Amino acid sequence: MAEHRSMQRGALLDAARSLLSEGGTEALTFPALAERTGLARSSVYEYFRSRAAVVEELCEVDFPVWAAEVESAMQAVEGPEAKVEAYVRSQLALVGDRRHRAVVAISSSELDAGAREKIRAAHGGLVAMIVEALEALGHEQPRLAAMLLQGIVDSAVRRIELGAAENPDAITDAAVRMALRGVQG
Repeated sequence: MAEHRSMQRGALLDAARSLLSEGGTEALTFPALAERTGLARSSVYEYFRSRAAVVEELCEVDFPVWAAEVESAMQAVEGPEAKVEAYVRSQLALVGDRRHRAVVAISSSELDAGAREKIRAAHGGLVAMIVEALEALGHEQPRLAAMLLQGIVDSAVRRIELGAAENPDAITDAAVRMALRGVQG
C-alpha cells in the first residue's frame, strides 16, 4: 500500500511540474492536478493540504537536484573564470528541463516562509561557490556581485523561455560574456 501511495505522490509531483512549466503558478490548481493524474480531487487533498504544500515538496525534491547539477559543472573546471562560466552555462542548459522550469515558476511565485527557507538553503550552496569564485577574481563585494550575476542568469532564462528572437546558444554566450566582462562588450 505504501508503495502505491508513493507512486501516486510521485505522479502528483510530476503533474505539478508539467502544470508549472506550462502555465506558471496560476496553472497549479487541485482540479488540474486531479485531472492530470486521474485522481479524485478529494484524493489530491489526502496528499497535500494546499498548493503551497505541493510547491514546498517540489522545492525539497527538485531544487537540490538542480543545484547539484550546477555545482558539479562548477567543480569539473579549474579557475574562477571557468567556474563563473560553468555557473551561468549549466543553469541555462537546464532551461528546457521541466524541473528547472518548475523551479523558476516556483521562485517567482508567492511562497510561504517554509518553502522560501528551503529554496534559500538549496541556493545557499550555489551562492557560496560563486561568491568564492568572485572573491578569487578580486571582487570587493563578492556577495553583491553574486546576486547581480544571478540576475543576469535569471534574465537569460526568461529570454530563452520567451522563445526570443535570438537562439538559446546566443543568449547563453551573451550572458557568459556579460558575466565575465561586465558591460565592456
